Formats: sequence, structure tokens, C-alpha cells
Amino acid sequence: MSDVTRTRHGRPVHHWRRDLVELAALFTAVAVADIVANLVGHGPGGPALLAISAFALLATAGFHTWWSRRHGHAPPTGDTGSTGDTGARSAARVRQAGPRGPESPSGSGPEQQPSSVAPDDVAEPAALWRMRTTVRDAPGSLAALCTALAGRQVDILSLQTHPLAEGTVDEFLLRAPGEVAASEITRVVAAAGGSSTWIERADAHDLVDAPTRVLGLATRTALDAAELPLALRQLLGRCTIRSLPATAPGKGRESESVPAEGSLEDTVLRLRAPEGGVITVERPYLPFTPTEFARARALVELDARLGPRIPRSQDVLTLPEGNAITVRRADTGDLEAAREMHERCSARTLGMRYHGPVGDADRYLNHLLSPRFGRTLAVQTASGRIVGLGHLLWDGDETEVALLVEDDWQRRGIGGELLGRLVAMAVEAGCESVYAVTQASNTGMVAAMRGLELPLDYQIEEGTLVVTARLDTAATSVDVTEFGRAQAP
Repeated sequence: MSDVTRTRHGRPVHHWRRDLVELAALFTAVAVADIVANLVGHGPGGPALLAISAFALLATAGFHTWWSRRHGHAPPTGDTGSTGDTGARSAARVRQAGPRGPESPSGSGPEQQPSSVAPDDVAEPAALWRMRTTVRDAPGSLAALCTALAGRQVDILSLQTHPLAEGTVDEFLLRAPGEVAASEITRVVAAAGGSSTWIERADAHDLVDAPTRVLGLATRTALDAAELPLALRQLLGRCTIRSLPATAPGKGRESESVPAEGSLEDTVLRLRAPEGGVITVERPYLPFTPTEFARARALVELDARLGPRIPRSQDVLTLPEGNAITVRRADTGDLEAAREMHERCSARTLGMRYHGPVGDADRYLNHLLSPRFGRTLAVQTASGRIVGLGHLLWDGDETEVALLVEDDWQRRGIGGELLGRLVAMAVEAGCESVYAVTQASNTGMVAAMRGLELPLDYQIEEGTLVVTARLDTAATSVDVTEFGRAQAP
């Protein structure tokens, strides 16, 4: 009986008339077969005639099968796989039922693993790697290295060359199959003539070509002098950057004189800061190349030519009691106004902030307000008087936050507002954490840190409290939007 049906409103619909016709045809065929069998079987030579007919039918079926296979009617072979005589599609071509997924790059539909493939057989996703290696400065040396990488199905996405006095340092951005480990890549490179190979995982941000990245860093430095240390860190990778003030030579290794063009010593480079100090960059895990030194020096020279500068935008906020305040960036031009604020602060407030003799507070201001060492936010009243300062200080590879609010303006939310904006700046700069050094009795600073709603670590030693806030992505992806989005106030 035929199994052909059609659907109406999602349900199969059967035709009873078709069923009756098929039953009538079946009964008629049986009756005709019975009549023919009686006539032939009871006639003269009937059994022999039936045997001959059966033999003829079998011979015809065998001939048809041989003819079909000889002339290409058998199931196809080759790239579709052998499927026997059933005509079934190869498992590699079978697509599971259900909604179609994203189209494959070839446009032939989604590529799905057959259900018979074990999970261990699924190919791992490709991985991005950053690699440096030193090769001989001879024709064909780089070609041999590229050929060796191609033999392991490693794709070279970008290549930069750093010439040395002897040899060349080649920096690669690679895309390798997921099952190819870093150790295997380094073995292949060593066999092809590479030496002093260094490799680490990369991400999508490394896909930007070097000229574009350098131009972007130069733009950031041109807009804000405080961006120079951050630009150097992004240019040179994981490194420790320290800005040292100008001091008389001969008073220690850190204050030694540096040539005007700077100096490069393997894993340490030193550059003259525009204000006369020294910028020291250390990267113990990977020596600097002359090319990197030239790029860093160009950024510092750009900063020196542009002179002191900070963004001049500002935000006007209204406190709960109705007073309007302005939050803006500050620099050394605000030195006198900051000293006047010191004079209005109590000895207890200055001691909580500077952890030392109150009379020494003023001498820290020139360092704190310099954009070379970090970023400073100032809170200003409608009359133009500064009543609060917040500092985000680059401390090597760590970041410190510090607050000072005039006594008469405390307990109004100013400290929390400053701290939130400083943390947002740290997040934007890519810092992993910020820490605050205060006293255990400074409940206002502790409350402001807790108000960030970030993971906090506490360390107490001899009355000094260090509170560290971790700025991992999970914690900052939501909360940072409440901090003003680091909009250069």
C-alpha cells in the first residue's frame, strides 16, 4: 500500500478512496494469477512452462544487475566514500535534521560532524602565537624558516624584521592548528636555523599591523602627556616603566646621567624625559632590539616637542545638598591652588593622606601633579577653589590610587566620586589592579574602596593598611559604567 501522504495544518491526511482502489487492484491481481496458474498448470506441459518462465525471469534480473554496474548506475565512489549497494550517502555528507547553522565559507551549507565521530576526533580551534627568533643574515635563511612552518600547517599572518649587528630578529604573528603546541613550533624553528626563540599566546588585538598600532599610540600621547608611560608599555609589551626625577649625577645608579639620545643595555633602556628626568624601561624576559629602542625614543621626542598638556574637558556635578562642583584633570599648573588646599586641611587629614610629617606635605605636590607619573583629578567649587584631589599613579607595573578631600567637604560623596573615576581610568589603561595605602583608622577611605563593589584584598602591617582592588573583566564589565567611563574629566 502506498505510503505517500501530505499534511494539512501539520497532520497527515489519508485518502480512503485511494485505499479502496488499491485493495480492489490487489484482489484483481490475485484472481488473475489464480486463473493463469490453473490454466497453465493443468494444461499439457504446464509445470515445464512455469519452470522455464521462472528461469527466464532470474536470467533477466541478473543481466540487468550486471549492466547497471558496468554503466555507472551503482552508487558513486571516490570523495563521497564507499557506501555499498544500498545507495546511502556517506556519513561525511549526512547532515543532522534540524535548523540549519551558519553557512560554511564555501557557501555549501554548514559543516557538521557526523554522529558517529567521537568527541576526541573533533579538530581543536586554531591558536594565535607571537614568536621571535634570531636567524642568520644570509639569503634563504628566512625562506627556510617559513617553509618549515608551512610544513606544520602554521600560517604566518604578519612579519617584522629587527636588524642586528649580526643576524636579524624576526617577529611573527602565527596561526597554528590547535593541536600544535608551542614546544613543537620552537623545535621546528630551531631545526630550520632559528635561535633564541621566544613564543607566547597572542589574541585578536595583535592582528593590528605595527604602523597602525604605533600611529594610534602617538595620537594618544599627543592628546595627553600622562599617556606616555602607557603608550610605551603597549609598544614594548610586558615591561616595567619608571619615571625618575632629575637629580645630580653620582648619587646612585638610578640617578646616573643618561645621554641625550638615550641608552640601550640588553633588557634595559633609558630615555631622557622632557622635564629633565629619566624614563627607565625594563623587560627581563626579552632583550630590546635597536628597532624597538628607536620607536620608544620617537614617542618620547614627540612628547617633548608638544610640551605639557592635559585634556581640558570637565564635568559639573551636583552634590546631595545642592552644591555644584566641577571635576576636571589637574597638572602642575594647579600647584599653588593645591598648596592653598593643604593650608585649609587639618593635620589629621594630611597625616592620613601622606603618612608622614605634616610639614612635608607640600613637597610631594609637584611630583603628584606631574602627568609624567600618572593622572590627577581635581574637585573645584563654583568659586574656583580646589577642595579635593585624586591621584592615579603609575608605580612600575602596579597602579596606586590616593585621595585627599578638604575637611569641610568630607562625607559628601566626593571621595567616592573621585575614586570611581580613577578606577575607570585604570580599567581603560588596561591595569589589572589598583591599590590604596592608608591607615587602619581611615574609615572613609576603606568605605570608598568597598563602595567600588570589586574584589578587595587587605594587608595590615604596623598600622598601615593596603587595600588592593582587582580589576578583572568579570568584575568591571558592569560596575565600571557607573564610574563615568573615564571620560577625561
